[in-house]
Amino acid sequence: MKMKYLNPIIIFTLFVGISIFVSCNKDFDDINENPNEPTEVSPDVLLASAIKQSVNTSTNESFLLGNNAGQLTAKTLRTEVDDYNWNAFPTVWSGFYTSLTDVESMIDITYDLETSTTKYDRMRGVGLVLRSWIYYNITNAYGDVPYFNAIEGDNGNFTPAYDSQSEIYADMIEKLDQADSLLQTSYNNSDIEVEPITGDLIYNNDASKWVKFANSLQLRILMHAGNRIANGSQKFEDIVNNRPIISSNDDNATLDYLGGFPNQFPTIPLKTGDFDAVALSQNAYATLSAYGDPRLMRYARPSNGNYDSTGVTSFSGAVNGRNNDNCNKSGSRLGAIYYNYPDQKTASSLGLETANGLMMTYAEVQFILAEAQAKGWINTGTVEGYYKEGILASMEQYQVNVTSAGSYSTFGYSDFDDFYNNSGVAYNAVTDIWEQKWLALFFTGLEPYFEVRRWYVESNKDWNNIPFLSAPCDNVNDDVLPMRFLYPGEEQSLNSANYNNALPPDYDIDTPMWVVE
Repeated sequence: MKMKYLNPIIIFTLFVGISIFVSCNKDFDDINENPNEPTEVSPDVLLASAIKQSVNTSTNESFLLGNNAGQLTAKTLRTEVDDYNWNAFPTVWSGFYTSLTDVESMIDITYDLETSTTKYDRMRGVGLVLRSWIYYNITNAYGDVPYFNAIEGDNGNFTPAYDSQSEIYADMIEKLDQADSLLQTSYNNSDIEVEPITGDLIYNNDASKWVKFANSLQLRILMHAGNRIANGSQKFEDIVNNRPIISSNDDNATLDYLGGFPNQFPTIPLKTGDFDAVALSQNAYATLSAYGDPRLMRYARPSNGNYDSTGVTSFSGAVNGRNNDNCNKSGSRLGAIYYNYPDQKTASSLGLETANGLMMTYAEVQFILAEAQAKGWINTGTVEGYYKEGILASMEQYQVNVTSAGSYSTFGYSDFDDFYNNSGVAYNAVTDIWEQKWLALFFTGLEPYFEVRRWYVESNKDWNNIPFLSAPCDNVNDDVLPMRFLYPGEEQSLNSANYNNALPPDYDIDTPMWVVE
């Protein structure tokens, strides 16, 4: 077959068409750029998103897990948490790791690879604090977890290795030191020009308060690590003596929720039946009622919903454990600051603010200092001084000083000093610190469980050595408090090699991790 020659006109037309196509293709990106649409996400957007996602996860898991495993509240339905029939609790894993994608992206924006210098010093410092708080929750729940290469999907790493908890703890401390330096330099030195913090839903862009949170979080981490970190007590003392820490309720690391959807406290939108699946625990009720503690009317709701009643007779506690005839599951509903019941008094009608998302509080810091003083880690203050201040801080945090229902007078006291001196709560032993810290940690994420686990181990795993707690009724784990959550099943299928390498011998919920060996 002979090839036919193309008509010269057709050849010219093709040439012109190809030239136009090449020219258009070359300038296509420029022509189609939208000058009103940003090509990069700004750090403030990422920060706000990460804060909301991580604190929502923490608050939800406090309602479902932390308070119940720590025996501050009890499940009345679906009692797997209470009776130690534990699984992976995958929403903890997925919720916190999802929020880390925004945190890591924000931190990346603050570093200039071309010049190897830090931009946005304050924002980077905030990102490092938030990152450490999130990873602290993940590693304390699961043990060894992906950390150093965890959020590298953009680089094609979808199966990150698991890092040891000891290395994670060491790096969290290092990152918090970096955050302290970045934030302190930026707000103390007026000669240094730095970008302001923006998008901060916790401290309203106040760098000085992030410094206090960074250092206080280190104190929490060091207290959990104990003597497992070389020179940990010296590091603790250095922070207390030389760095700013949370020093009043004004410094509390909290997310202030708003009154309307979707920015409400996470339990507010629940169906009534779902909210009623958690009640005040018998152990919490017994402790609060024995002292005539006014926080009882903040944590719980009187059985008749009448906040004008006095005394503690209209309250009760549900027993932690299985949902059967042996375990009484009847307990007071959680308080008005956590939910709005139809035809019952609400927080606003009682003159109270609704609950906030708690990351760390002044009360907790005071109890940490009290325990450190008792251990001989610090030489400032006194055990009782810190202990008493911790109780007062918790009372004020929960608006007990408000003259509405639940004030000191409701329980027969004239003021806080009257309560402290005459209720039986005055300091006597280290377990008193544990007890009052436990009460103050109500709805503080997973921290109630983490602390109960630490005390349980320090008490030789004997419930009798923790006076305010007990083995859950008819639990399925031989009265033994579980040491960890199990890894999510998707890790076994999607990241199997690293998952299998991370599994300790005889792996189950009772297998200890480094921080509670």
